[in-house]
Amino acid sequence: MSGSFDALMARVRACCLCQAHLPLGCRPVLQASPRSRVLIVSQAPGRKVHDTGVPFNDASGQRLRQWLGVDPAAFYDADRFAIVPMGLCFPGTGKSGDLPPRPECAPTWHRPLLAHLQQVRLTLAIGQYAHAGVLVGRRGRTLTDTVHDWRQHLERGVLPLPHPSPRNRLWLQRNPWFEAEVLPELQRRVAEAIG
Repeated sequence: MSGSFDALMARVRACCLCQAHLPLGCRPVLQASPRSRVLIVSQAPGRKVHDTGVPFNDASGQRLRQWLGVDPAAFYDADRFAIVPMGLCFPGTGKSGDLPPRPECAPTWHRPLLAHLQQVRLTLAIGQYAHAGVLVGRRGRTLTDTVHDWRQHLERGVLPLPHPSPRNRLWLQRNPWFEAEVLPELQRRVAEAIG
């Protein structure tokens, strides 16, 4: 199993499927192990993550680790956390931030990757594009509606979260229930999942 997983990861990291659409070229950024306990499905790497090749190596990652209640050593342990974005490469920047994940990625790579992640106890869907990909047919009308229904989704092993980007400060201020209700449960579930 490990050999086939390693071969798959090598193919994913060499992917150039959407090369023509990427302003900085292909650099798939992900982290996974057949022993991963928590699966993080995010949107797509940002510019800084593209430059370093390290998932969530930016301000969003700092906030996410605070939300999870883990330090970088735990977060970057693939046996604990798999990080598989909807788009594996930096999609470029638009008028109001990064462009959406490329549509080729998830249909090409998620199924074969997730088939190897049989130890996952908790899936975190981060941001609207991850909600759309993970909560097919079960997400709310808005991101807020989806996150507000976190208890319902958690029954299926999925916890929808807003993106931890500094750009979402206003959303966090307008939705204090997220920090009061969701984050304590998130930290409890993560601690339980990774032991």
